[in-house]
Amino acid sequence: MEVPILKQGSYLIASVQSALVDDDLTRLHDALLNQVRQIHPKGVVLEIGALDVVDSFATRTFCDMASKMRSRGTEMVIAGIQPDVAVAVARFGLDLEAVPTVHDRAAGLAYLKHRARAPH
Repeated sequence: MEVPILKQGSYLIASVQSALVDDDLTRLHDALLNQVRQIHPKGVVLEIGALDVVDSFATRTFCDMASKMRSRGTEMVIAGIQPDVAVAVARFGLDLEAVPTVHDRAAGLAYLKHRARAPH
């Protein structure tokens, strides 16, 4: 499943529309990092509200993407994680603490814009 990646001003938005298997996650990882290398956005919002499950592979993939983006000066935020999914992630001891999470796309963009203005 191809995940659309849209450019909105200085930011990228990747919106997951349906469940992703490991190969889909790997393609998303590579596509987003390629876009970050090419256009150097200030931030990336990864919308995952359509996901009913976030397993250990997805968690590691999201954290790896965020880490690699940070090393290039781009911050990533995860938007729209369903409450049941968040509970399951915590229950299974999976760690998304390295990646900020917000309610929705608008909150993600606001968070990234605030971070861009904050002194480092």
